[in-house]
Amino acid sequence: MNPSRTCVTTPLLDHLLQGSSRTFALTIPLLPEPTRLEVTVAYLLFRIADTIEDSNRWPRPKKLRALRGLASFLEDPSTGNPAELASSWKADPPIEHPGYLELLADFPAVMRAAESLSPEAWRWVSTHTVRTCHAMSSFVERESEGSLRLEDLRDLRAYCYAVAGIVGEMLTELFLLDREMLHPLAESMREEAPIFGEALQMVNILKDRAHDAGEGRRYLPEAIDLSEVFALARRDLDTAARYSSRLERAGADRGLVAFTALPILLARATLDRVEADGPGSRITRGEVAGLAARLQDALEERSVATLLGSLEG
Repeated sequence: MNPSRTCVTTPLLDHLLQGSSRTFALTIPLLPEPTRLEVTVAYLLFRIADTIEDSNRWPRPKKLRALRGLASFLEDPSTGNPAELASSWKADPPIEHPGYLELLADFPAVMRAAESLSPEAWRWVSTHTVRTCHAMSSFVERESEGSLRLEDLRDLRAYCYAVAGIVGEMLTELFLLDREMLHPLAESMREEAPIFGEALQMVNILKDRAHDAGEGRRYLPEAIDLSEVFALARRDLDTAARYSSRLERAGADRGLVAFTALPILLARATLDRVEADGPGSRITRGEVAGLAARLQDALEERSVATLLGSLEG
């Protein structure tokens, strides 16, 4: 991988991001380069793994082979051919989502972009994507007739770590690269990173629980009181808010603060809406724009910590 950290995101990567994401398509462009490219490549690779894991068309053995094959390739890209992997996915698509299918087909382009990352950035991106592939595999192995059922709160949190907590850990390491002002925060950031990821995943699970159940994915164990999950999500979001607030106080890039703060604002508003109106509820585009505007004002005034603190659950 290229030793330089002056690389920039390409229009194709932005297009793939727009077609495969909602929140990340809003937040990744806020990041400064080269972190923006690093996170874009990382997100797209994690989304490929998610697409395989979420497949409602492939049987369990095929999903396991695909996840392990992706992990093996990322461990040493010189031993494989991304075009061959993309062709195999295209020949028998794992899912029907147009944006995800386009991403799978353009896997070689994602890997070409990865070649411009610094060795340190690629090490964090590849290592953590491999980790999530293996962690996802452990849950795919438990599927029965295409259905996954989690057993208890501990099991739910383990699943959230596999698909989102590891993402938080990877992002933290990318944030710390070449940012000496953040090094005093490294220990606390690493402790809170998986909780940040868990927070966002919990909100998604609560919001999408009806749709997921219809496709055989029951992430909310029947033995858990729903109010307990809502309470955990709010506590996790408060931890995420502290993470973002520390970045601002340490003088981190404005884009880095915005990237971490906006998902928290959106998740809190979504959680309130889902708790009031039930699964499938969403905040409107106008509400998203309003929260983004409040964040921009707070960034100008360097009062993001105050904004996030005023909205704690």
